[in-house]
Amino acid sequence: MWLDERVLALFKKNLQPTLTYWSVFFSFGLCIAFLGPTLLDLRCQTQSSLQQITWVFFSQQFCLLLGSCFGGLFKRTVKQSLLVLFISALAISLVFSIIPFCHNVVLLAIVMAMAGLAMGCIDTISNMKLVEIYQKDSAIFLQALHFFVGFGALLSPLIADPFLSETNCIQSNGTANTSSSLEHIRNSLVAHHPRNLSHYELPMTGLVITRVSYAFWIMALINLPVPIAVFLLLYKEGMVPGCARKGSSLLRADELAMETHVAEKAEEHHSTQTAGPTASSHDELFSCLQSKNFQGASFSYFAIHVTGALVLFMSDGIVGEYAGFVYTYAVEKPLSIEHKKAGYLPSLFWASITLGRLLSVPLSYWMKATTMIFINLSGVLLTFLLLLLTSYSTVFLFVGTALLGLFLSSIFPSMLAYTEDVLNYKGCATTVLVTGAGIGEMVLQMMVGTIIQQEGSHSFLVCGTIFGCLAFAFYVVLLVFHRMHRKPSAEVSGEQAAMKEGSLSYQR
Repeated sequence: MWLDERVLALFKKNLQPTLTYWSVFFSFGLCIAFLGPTLLDLRCQTQSSLQQITWVFFSQQFCLLLGSCFGGLFKRTVKQSLLVLFISALAISLVFSIIPFCHNVVLLAIVMAMAGLAMGCIDTISNMKLVEIYQKDSAIFLQALHFFVGFGALLSPLIADPFLSETNCIQSNGTANTSSSLEHIRNSLVAHHPRNLSHYELPMTGLVITRVSYAFWIMALINLPVPIAVFLLLYKEGMVPGCARKGSSLLRADELAMETHVAEKAEEHHSTQTAGPTASSHDELFSCLQSKNFQGASFSYFAIHVTGALVLFMSDGIVGEYAGFVYTYAVEKPLSIEHKKAGYLPSLFWASITLGRLLSVPLSYWMKATTMIFINLSGVLLTFLLLLLTSYSTVFLFVGTALLGLFLSSIFPSMLAYTEDVLNYKGCATTVLVTGAGIGEMVLQMMVGTIIQQEGSHSFLVCGTIFGCLAFAFYVVLLVFHRMHRKPSAEVSGEQAAMKEGSLSYQR
């Protein structure tokens, strides 16, 4: 067995919560990838224009960011975090069920905003709880967690595909759209960039013929076991009213009660000395930004959060812009690939990301997170440089797309495990990194779309190369700040004294 006995025993001890967090991330993947393929059918269902329907993208992405920040508020207690996870997983199933009844684009945008909030909470809380459970061994379990989001993102378009309209789903005498032009539009739709499709005259009124509702109901059924799994974990932990069970605790209360008590006592003692009696209410929200964390190595502590988020801002931004615009780049000059053939590129990219995350599960056990991140970022940069050098090669575009997906696949979980380890698992890094990654995916995609619109499709690879260089540079800066981030001996001795004092008070 490639796992040692200690890690395997830890996994067995936390089997149910680990599997539950993995399953919740599968819900996240299902929800994040269905919108693109189904957007034309949803346009018909809501009888809206291309410009109007792409606002649904924005509502989901923006609320996903809000949900990521909101999820960070529930890191203190197991009860809060599990309850939010249950509501979020249930909300995703409800969203899948409700979408077929949304015949107005504003209502659809509101429903997708609810889905975005749920997805953001899932993203932050699942990552945070796995890091909290496994700490220094969390890298391998985070890689598995992100494999499940990739698996869900790969599955939902496959479920939707048989139910997508092959001809225009609003029957009108004024237009005659072919299936090939619809396929081109479907592959070209990216959030807030429908302007390059304005010459297509799609009807907004007429007889609506679409079967996409069946795809959403199937996904709702597939996702239904996930909130059930979270509910079972709530029941096991004795958090269901009227169904309390003694002797069970997700955070192993018998082992961690003293540590939790000591930490809370130390924080309360320090906050009363530095901030007065009114500070305690703010400590719950900003516990990772306590003044004690800025003694001695304050600048490096702050800088590690910022540079780690910037690395993921760039790397996740590359994922968003490449998946969104590789098709547009392929069908235009100089490659001019056939529409149907170019349509395989985004699928190949996501399949490579999913495969890369699966391969990273055993690799993260044998390889340090810093080494994996260095290899991945170097691979991303080299792949973009090779794509630039072979920009007239159709074959290498497919090869480069697969390589890029493999190298990008494990950057996020490796960076999360590494940063939390450097910062001693205070929990704040997860929220900052998840939010930074989400902002990057949205902002860079919009930026690249605007640049392609103004400068042409050749700028697509140039933008990716620049983002790859910046991600690598920020990672080097992060390593420098890591070397600067050392706890002063006075602080360490102070913490040891606080733990000793807290241990005595706990025994009393």
